[in-house]
Amino acid sequence: MSSLRPYRPEDHELLQARESVFDDFGPHAVNPERSSRLDDDGGLVVSLDGDGPARGEVTWHWVQWGPTAASRCPMIGIYLRPEARGRGLGVRAQRELVDLFFRHTVTNRVEAHTDIENVAEQRALERAGFQREGLVRGAHWRGGAYRDGYLYGVLRSDWTLAEVEPETEPKTELETWSTDDD
Repeated sequence: MSSLRPYRPEDHELLQARESVFDDFGPHAVNPERSSRLDDDGGLVVSLDGDGPARGEVTWHWVQWGPTAASRCPMIGIYLRPEARGRGLGVRAQRELVDLFFRHTVTNRVEAHTDIENVAEQRALERAGFQREGLVRGAHWRGGAYRDGYLYGVLRSDWTLAEVEPETEPKTELETWSTDDD
């Protein structure tokens, strides 16, 4: 189970350290005052329940494909702490975020982009209901060079909020997660 919530000051320390090679975009500052409004660039904390410690964050910024506001769509991203990876939490959090956009905005499309080497996120996006739409050459700066990525998208007309199957055998919450701040 995942839950999305607004940032709190105590999330800063848990989310500041980026331990993945795919997070090497340069200095990163977590802004606990980041907007959680869906109609603006923003983000939400990923936790196991609405009040638990930060296990990661989902963020978005709006991109525009055409000259009118109706051509805008959110481009989403996710970061999960190492102990939260590989358990389907990212899939569920991204699905929850897409569902929020389709329920509470008029956007027709939600996008995501990931490095061509980030196979785990590619699988997570596909499990979350996104379709790979193409290669974007030299799209982002990581590790001292411009890197290629894959563009993913999901349309409102394709969206269903079906339950996501777990990747592994389910564990009890006590076996899977620590209750302290890790």
